[in-house]
Amino acid sequence: MPGSAKSMGVLTVGTLVVISAYTVALGSNGWLWFGWIVLGLVTMGLAATHSR
Repeated sequence: MPGSAKSMGVLTVGTLVVISAYTVALGSNGWLWFGWIVLGLVTMGLAATHSR
């Protein structure tokens, strides 16, 4: 996986950790989870295009 795709993967996992901590501390926020899903889809798309 190239550097940019790997960086996006790290960002996506890091964001998941932050959103999970936020949910535990302050309660769920649907927009945060929606944003994380969009970020995950973008990351998967970037990884798929760079792996060719």
